[in-house]
Amino acid sequence: MRPNILFMISHDTGRKLQSYGHKVQTPALTELATEGVQFNQYYCAAPQCSPSRGSILTGLYPHNNGLMGLAHLGFCIDSSCTTLPKELQKNGYETTLIGLSHETIGEAPPVAERVFSSTYDLGYDHVISVPGDRAPKIAEEVVKFLNQFQDSEKAKPFYLNVGFFETHRAFDEYLSYADAVEEVEVFNFLPDTDKVRQDIALYNGSVKVLDAAIGKINGALKATGLDQNTIVIYTTDHGVDFPKAKGALKAAGLETALIMVLPGESFKNIRKEALLCNVDLLPTILDLIEAKIPADLDGKSFAKLLRSDEEVEIREAFFSELTWHDRYHPMRGIRTKSFSYVKNFADGPKIYMPLDAHLSLSGQEVRDACYVPNVVEELYDLLVDPLEENNLIHELDYQEIAKELREKVANWMLETSDPLLKGPVPGVGSKRWADEIAAGRGYPGSDQFYASLGEKNSCDDGLVTD
Repeated sequence: MRPNILFMISHDTGRKLQSYGHKVQTPALTELATEGVQFNQYYCAAPQCSPSRGSILTGLYPHNNGLMGLAHLGFCIDSSCTTLPKELQKNGYETTLIGLSHETIGEAPPVAERVFSSTYDLGYDHVISVPGDRAPKIAEEVVKFLNQFQDSEKAKPFYLNVGFFETHRAFDEYLSYADAVEEVEVFNFLPDTDKVRQDIALYNGSVKVLDAAIGKINGALKATGLDQNTIVIYTTDHGVDFPKAKGALKAAGLETALIMVLPGESFKNIRKEALLCNVDLLPTILDLIEAKIPADLDGKSFAKLLRSDEEVEIREAFFSELTWHDRYHPMRGIRTKSFSYVKNFADGPKIYMPLDAHLSLSGQEVRDACYVPNVVEELYDLLVDPLEENNLIHELDYQEIAKELREKVANWMLETSDPLLKGPVPGVGSKRWADEIAAGRGYPGSDQFYASLGEKNSCDDGLVTD
């Protein structure tokens, strides 16, 4: 029988984990990394939730599958696209979703209904909902699932998609787990201030709650003996929900963790540096179970990296994009190991921040620096400027690489019929931005765009908007 697949995905975690060098205690994920392969140059195609998750689910960039904005604000995967659970169903898997999903497929429901997931229509045979999707409760349901699977005589292997709320904001509920503020390691893209330290301390508390749940799940997998025939995958959707990260086509927004453990493999405690994108995960999983990979995917299988201790180049570059989040901020880009090129398609702030990051303690510290006008093009030399602060687009020494990457993005958009080529993409934003702008705390320029579209703001987003 083909191996079971346990797929765990957290929310807004990036790579801010102990095994990736961040100062936070995550013993369970660190142990998982020693049991398999950790990918250190794995990125998402879009630095926000639904579009990134849709890319994982379909192996396609967001504008190629349709999910260019948040699922509960009117965007969805086109019904012509296949999904990972659908492909696994075709190959004899019984598919189950436990917890958070933020993808819709087919016809988008009315925004007022705020539908976060299409559940069964995505290809799941079973859906186990957990109110709040918090990690401790999710872990309980997963352990129950594993015990029941062990006790039954299932004819089919399982694909179990486990979605955690953590490490999404708000972080206040994790206060009792927070690190000491004075011991916090400040992210290198943020200033070292008391507010930023307090924010990261709370984030670290959320990470520790997530890690404990993953430890409980991995322990149950071993206790049942199912680890002997189960592929274990841990990843996240995009970078951390902090300013200059989530919502930005920079390393901090696009970086994502990926740890994979194959049953019975001798390659353990391995770190891989190959450049990868999350559109590559679907074909890789299908390759690992020796299933047919659908044609015309944007993703490329990197299964060979899991079965060899050698570094193999899978791709030289990947494309990235942002269209809608809780505001319109259209961008397209390309990233190699050495350079990042970004084109902005509308006037807006230099750094787009999702509302929850804008409202955060960290957001309060950096708003003024971020809310200055953007420019049409950006080019960064990642080898000398890893924080992507020095835009080289007009530097004479970089004109050749600028021309090359500009043409690649333009050709990609043409070849894929990117909707941006036809003009602004309609969507729905958060009405709470109007309050922030009226109070002088937001970047006001894009209001003119909303007025020209006749955009209708959504109802109050609540906490779980991503």
